[in-house]
Amino acid sequence: MPEEEVLEESVLNPVKPEIQDPLLQALLAESAALDAAPTEQELPDLLPNPVEEVDCVVIGTGAGGAPLLARLAMAGLKVVALEAGPRRNPARDYATDEKAQSFLFWNDERLSAGQSPVAFGKNNSGTGVGGSTLHYTAYTPRAHANDLTLHRDFGQGVDWPFGIEELEPYYEELEHFLGVSGPTPYPWNPSRRKGYPLAPLPLNGAAQLMQRACAQLGIQTSPAANAALSARYYQEGIGWREACTNRGFCQAGCNRGAKASMDVTFLPLAESYGAEIRADAFVTEIERDEQGRVTGVVYEQYGQTVRQRCRHLFLCAGAVETPRLLMLNELALSSGHVGKNFMAHPGMQVWGTFPEDIRPYKGIPGGLISEDTHRPKNADFAGGYLLQSIGVMPVTFATQMVRQRKLWGQALRDYMRSYNHMAGINILGDCLPHAANFLELAEEKDARGLPKPRLHFTAQENEQRMNRHAEKLMRQIWEAAGARDIWAFERYAHVIGTARMGLSGDDAVVNPEGRAFDVPNLYICDNSVFPSALSVNPALTIMALSLRTADKFLASLR
Repeated sequence: MPEEEVLEESVLNPVKPEIQDPLLQALLAESAALDAAPTEQELPDLLPNPVEEVDCVVIGTGAGGAPLLARLAMAGLKVVALEAGPRRNPARDYATDEKAQSFLFWNDERLSAGQSPVAFGKNNSGTGVGGSTLHYTAYTPRAHANDLTLHRDFGQGVDWPFGIEELEPYYEELEHFLGVSGPTPYPWNPSRRKGYPLAPLPLNGAAQLMQRACAQLGIQTSPAANAALSARYYQEGIGWREACTNRGFCQAGCNRGAKASMDVTFLPLAESYGAEIRADAFVTEIERDEQGRVTGVVYEQYGQTVRQRCRHLFLCAGAVETPRLLMLNELALSSGHVGKNFMAHPGMQVWGTFPEDIRPYKGIPGGLISEDTHRPKNADFAGGYLLQSIGVMPVTFATQMVRQRKLWGQALRDYMRSYNHMAGINILGDCLPHAANFLELAEEKDARGLPKPRLHFTAQENEQRMNRHAEKLMRQIWEAAGARDIWAFERYAHVIGTARMGLSGDDAVVNPEGRAFDVPNLYICDNSVFPSALSVNPALTIMALSLRTADKFLASLR
């Protein structure tokens, strides 16, 4: 086709005339450079400095931020919550399809290092209005009194700066507000002042097998405490929530509102008292005045850079993003402990194949618990662990098969045909802080141009001894239950302890009230402040700390 016809039809890019004259080439190049340089009028505007100053900004709307947000709003303060993820409608957006639900997880790349690198993504954190509670499994056991005194009892780890009596009133309040289903009395702490408000949820297939086998071995078990409704429940300030239907895809989001994630409990309560929640708001900067007090935050939302001024800041972004924000802003670093003391719960799993039809995707995942191993006799490690029956969704289970048993292709497909006959138990145990386990900022940048977090984790001797003890016991349980092809999967769950709470700014980032030693109007409230990992799931204790931090803060204003 002749070239001029192409030009006339405007089908292809017009051919650029080639300039032969060197002087003309130079002049055109200079002109192009001048055209590309921004003029004064084209430079980006300075960020607006809004007149409005709110009492408190809360970064993060998960278990650490949401209860606190509601408490502050109910006290009449003007509060704004900034959430990095979007707001979703569970009834419309949550499918019974774990792959389709991957948007619930914090999938920004996190670099994992050490000899026991921790898996991230769906293993540890969530995103969206409600934070990680959108995908948590709703296990809500309380910590024991001696979980907080590991150093006193074993000479290892660090004690909490207060006793369990500081948390117990909040545990009780939370269990009744959220509608926790569980046994009354609780076998390992029968002296509690109040029992659970709802009866336990039904036991799924794995829980029933574990219950029968443990009875043969003399191990006490009980239905577990779960923040999911075993009956329709009226929640003060919110209204009726419907009962769990045992759909079993709790980690893929509850589309019924039976699971007490923050988006159906504390956050609507906070909004009913005037709190404002801004979704898709990713905080990048924390601004201060000459005295070092926080004056506001800067965040990205829908392609715009926004500043929000505040009198007080509550950082509740979890044990990865909280220290990352502190490091990016060179804030509260004088103790040298920001990013240090990273802990991850030993979560060893043991699986077996049974002749019975188990269907591991059905029912509440953690139906049965035993805390007989909280301080096991003749143990060669500090602390202890609990035992839980577990459910598992099919893609998650297949992924574990690849990681642990190295099955691929036809071998993996053949094994997965037995998926409906699989049952598992796992532990949740103490982890000691160690100098080799920490978070740092990497040289690599993420999509926003910020340094990625890199977490180093190596299971030390105490965790390894605990894993060996637990694996031996769980194998005995499944052998007693009649399992074949028993295998173990070593894993670590929950990220904890990167902005430790303590009595002194010499070895801690925040004081017992959650206030930063370095910055008088900065509070941190999430699992990053845990001095020790605890031998139970952390969600209920994070929420209890959140309410306690709010009450301590409000008392300081009087």
